[in-house]
Amino acid sequence: MNVYENKENYEIEVAAPGLDKKDFHIDLKDNVLTVSSERKEEKQEKEGSKVVFCEFNYSSFSRSFQLPDGVDINKINASHKNGVLKVVLPKREEFKGHAPRMIEIS
Repeated sequence: MNVYENKENYEIEVAAPGLDKKDFHIDLKDNVLTVSSERKEEKQEKEGSKVVFCEFNYSSFSRSFQLPDGVDINKINASHKNGVLKVVLPKREEFKGHAPRMIEIS
């Protein structure tokens, strides 16, 4: 999962190969955005063998984010393409133009 900020918005990207957009849930409550997915595991037994160890099953996950001041919650949108869920959180007009910057440590 990656989170980016630019002058116009914040972006959250979730790499989730094998999941479709119907597998995701995005909720907003009390200024907390939650991205989650739950999918029933399907054990893939091969004839004459059993699964001993498996890392390919993505069964569920949930991540929550406290939204920063300035997010226009009415314009949040999401898309899914090539196994990546992208959530865009546009900034309100009065917060646009403030690009992130590095603070030097003295």
